[in-house]
Formats: sequence, structure tokens, C-alpha cells
Amino acid sequence: KNLPPLVLSFSICTNRSTDMHFRFSAYALVLFSSIAATCAFVPARSGNFARALNDVDVDSFGLGRQHFSLHASVADGEKSFVLSDEEVGPVIKLALGSKGNDKIINLFGLWAVVVSLITCPIWSLAMTIMDKLDTDPTKSAYDFTGKIWSRVWLAMTGSTPEIYGSERIKESVNQETGVLFVANHASWLDIPVLCTALDPVFKFISKGELIKAPCIGQQLKGGNHILIEREDRRSQLRTFKEGINWLKSGVSVMAFPEGQRSPDGRLIKFKGGSFSMASKTGATIVPITLANTHAVMPMNALFPVQSGAGKLQIHVHEPISPEGKTDDEINVLVRNAIISKLPLDQRPLPDEDNEAPIEIKETVLMN
Repeated sequence: KNLPPLVLSFSICTNRSTDMHFRFSAYALVLFSSIAATCAFVPARSGNFARALNDVDVDSFGLGRQHFSLHASVADGEKSFVLSDEEVGPVIKLALGSKGNDKIINLFGLWAVVVSLITCPIWSLAMTIMDKLDTDPTKSAYDFTGKIWSRVWLAMTGSTPEIYGSERIKESVNQETGVLFVANHASWLDIPVLCTALDPVFKFISKGELIKAPCIGQQLKGGNHILIEREDRRSQLRTFKEGINWLKSGVSVMAFPEGQRSPDGRLIKFKGGSFSMASKTGATIVPITLANTHAVMPMNALFPVQSGAGKLQIHVHEPISPEGKTDDEINVLVRNAIISKLPLDQRPLPDEDNEAPIEIKETVLMN
């Protein structure tokens, strides 16, 4: 997938008549991608490495086994990839935030820390270079560095996801307006996972506090992604306008209609606003199901607690046209599509969620 940009970059590097700034940018892209390609071979055995880490007795660190309520019950015999407290085996416990929320790191998480320390400085440098050289208003080259980093980081942690229905993305983006991608949100891992599937330039709708996160914040700010303050009404209106402007200009938008991460991985109620952007612009909506990200990196973990190999899945569903549909009808269509591919331990419980899948008229189902 990265071959055409790399061929172009290499040709720029070898062309002495090319402007020095562009040659320098091309060198940086080739270097970054070469490191990415090399590092991609490392995680081939990361599953064995992770199992070896899990065999280490964390009691030797003097921390003991602590209860973190990670285990999820699953019906009908379907296997859950959520680890029990004992299987997680946290070796570090950190009290972060004013709410006193504890974050844990286990031995596998320590490997993810090492991977981050190796890859993040390179990514930050690449963004710094591209910020000065990328004059495209969509910041496509700048954002491309984040997609490379996501693939490398996930590969080195043995967590490259399986993607189903990727052809629907290519079919949907060949339009004058951008596409509104919407997905369930159960883990911080959702962000790099989505970056492996969404190849065209797109903009995340993200909470503003992520601007403080190392590298991630640099990517969101430098790439002109859409930042929202949940409690600020004016911020919500600004987000709505920015989303509409991007879609009208042909740039796709990635939104999480739940408005926040699910605390236990189960799909929660959708908040209003996301689908109105599609209704106002006529943009096609593409629902996406993210499976098992909560199991690989639960909310109370600072880094992944296990390899995502054979667990992480991306399911891209059939596009939905907003034409002739109300926001409530779109809500049902999108929700039903996402739920259809969720593992049982991520589906909303009927007695806890009045937005469980419901039948709607056939005329509404037609795109």
C-alpha cells in the first residue's frame, strides 16, 4: 500500500533538479518507511514473546495479584479474549488524573513502552519535518506519517488487525464529498487500529484533552483534526461546522457516535450530532465495527496487556446514504450494522440499553 509514495519519494531523492526542501522531505519519508519495513519483521514472533512474559511470576516484583475487574462474561459459549485479573498480572500501578483512576502496566505493556520509546521520536521528527514542507491544506503527507507509525507500532506489538470489507472504503471515497466513517469506541487502541484501514486522508473528531498526549497530540493539532470539548456548547457547534466543511471539501471524517470510550467494551448509547453532518452535506456514512480492542488494551491499562494477533478485527459495512432518512433512522441503521459484527461480550445488554437492534421499515433500509 505504501509502495507508490515510496517510489515517488525515491525518484525525488535521486533527481538533482528537485527543490532541496522536497528532496529532504523525501529522504525523511524513505528513511521512516525503511525503518517501518525493517521493524515489521520483528513482531512475527511477538506472540511467543508475549506468552513468555505472561509466564513470569509478577509476585517476584512484590506487587502481588490485584483485582482490576477486567473479566467479561460471555454467553452461548463464544470465547472472550478479555483476560482475567490473574492473567493480566500487572507489575506497575499508577494513580493518574484527578479522579484517582489507576492505570496498570503488565510485562507485555512494558514491551509496548519499549516500542513506543523507539518509534515515537522518529514519528515526531517526521511530523516536524512535514509540518514545514506539507503545503496541502488537507495535510495529507503530514497525516501519512501517523498511518506509517500506527502500522509499525501495531506490528511491533504483534497487534496488526484483520480487515474485512476494505473494498467498501475505496468504493465510498470516490465521491465529490467526503465520507463519514463511524465506529464503536472501546479502547485508546481504536485510533491506531483505524489508521491501518482508512487509507485516504481523513480527520478524526477527538476530545480536546488528547492534545496533551505525546505525539498523538502533535498529530491531531498539526494535521488539523477536529477537537471537541465535551462540556463546551460552543466547542460542539465549532466541531459540527468543521466537520461539515471538511466533508464539503471532499475530506472524510472519522467519528465515534458514542461520544466516549465504553468502560467495559460494550456498545453504549449514541449521542446526537454526528449523523447530522451527513444529512447536511449528503455524505455517505460507512459504519465500522472494531472487535476486541478492549481486550487487548482495556480502559484501565496504560499500554496493551496482550498481543492483538488473531484478536483485533475491523469490519467495514455497506455504505448508508442519508438521503430520505431522519437522524433517528440513520442511528438505527448504523447501530444495527456495528452490532452485527461485535463479539458477544461487546454487544449491549437488552436490559441495560434501550437502543438494542430493532426492526425498521424496508424503505428505510434501502440506500
